[in-house]
Amino acid sequence: MVFALIFALVGTAAADRTKLKPGWNIFSPEQDVEMGREVSVEAERELPILNNRQATAYVDALGKRLASHAPGERYPYRFKIVNDKAINAFALPGGYIYVNRGTIEAAQNEAQLAGVMAHEIAHVALRHGTNQVSKAYVAQVPLSILGGAIGGNSVGAILAQLGIGFAANSILLKYSRDAERQADLMGTQILYDAGYDAVAMVEFFEKLQAESKGRAVEFFSSHPNPENRITRVQQEIQLLGGVRGGARKDSAQFQQVKNMMGSSPAPGRSGSVDRNGRTSRPESPSTRLVRFNGREIQFQHPENWRAFGQGSAITLAPDGGIVNNSLAWGMMVAVFEPEYDWNDSITLQEATNQLLEDLRRSNPNMRSLGRRERIRIGGEPALSMELSNVSPIGGRETDWLVTVLHPDGRLFYFVGVAPQNDYGRYTRAFEDILDTVRFLR
Repeated sequence: MVFALIFALVGTAAADRTKLKPGWNIFSPEQDVEMGREVSVEAERELPILNNRQATAYVDALGKRLASHAPGERYPYRFKIVNDKAINAFALPGGYIYVNRGTIEAAQNEAQLAGVMAHEIAHVALRHGTNQVSKAYVAQVPLSILGGAIGGNSVGAILAQLGIGFAANSILLKYSRDAERQADLMGTQILYDAGYDAVAMVEFFEKLQAESKGRAVEFFSSHPNPENRITRVQQEIQLLGGVRGGARKDSAQFQQVKNMMGSSPAPGRSGSVDRNGRTSRPESPSTRLVRFNGREIQFQHPENWRAFGQGSAITLAPDGGIVNNSLAWGMMVAVFEPEYDWNDSITLQEATNQLLEDLRRSNPNMRSLGRRERIRIGGEPALSMELSNVSPIGGRETDWLVTVLHPDGRLFYFVGVAPQNDYGRYTRAFEDILDTVRFLR
């Protein structure tokens, strides 16, 4: 009886959701993929695609997890990061989706980033791009010969005939307000079905609206901002069954990748490389320390290291310590929110296990090097362990992971990073940072 009631409630939520279907289209789903593939080649010639394997793997895995909940055609989705600090994202037909690094930096948690990506996935699932091209093609070709024209021309020839390519004003990227409304609603459904807190989509829109006052925000220039957009998303959440407890909000992977974005050099910059193409080592960590004052934490770090990021995601690195937008020498400080059990309790060991599980999803080559040790950081119990991973300069790196369960329930974690051969030169600097940590309450 209980199971019957549960299934009835699930069925009601599914039945109440807004029904959305792709519009009229002269192209097949296979041609959607062909069109997207062709335009993506042009896009990637013009755009600065971020060359960071870990961040790209994370965004691609997140996107594919969301896309598995999209209705309709099973497109071969793929996701890449554009090294552009503007807040934006766009989708090409067939599942070619691009997210600006600025969007990752602006999102406060994984659910907000997932909301943007779900919106773009919805554009693909609803075939908005080829619907636009279909309408443009019909305007040029008489209906009496349309079938023959489509059958006798390749997608490339049709794009050339219409003058369509990758450009900011391309009809592939300019959707009507109704198309944006549909993408908002289906994106909300995808987010909800994937187990995320769908309210995050509303939160991100509200954040962008607040930031857009008095200045232009690129997201709204390519995504029309009709009135009542936030209200419609909130209404769809209610149709889906309302906000539910236990919905996914954030992950350590997201905070780690966001931290990478905040600490990455501006587009066009990279770590120093010598005449033979090898990455040069940074100078040794200074024994003179300077203080870092954050909102939640204080500590000291080597004088010749710089701090990037803020809040719950901080990277400390020397000049040249960031290579190909990844930390090769230095330390990351971040916060992870563990999932508590039914009794609303968790141990440091359990929270650390959840963190490691999250980290391994985006770091498949990460390996444990030994047992965990119990230490104290900032007066709080902590766990210390060494891990091994692939270094951005090639070969392996050693990572010193230290976790602390803060009294407010969040897990603070510190990761000291250095190539295996250099690790011994950096342990003193890592110890100096950890020895000076003070949590602010």
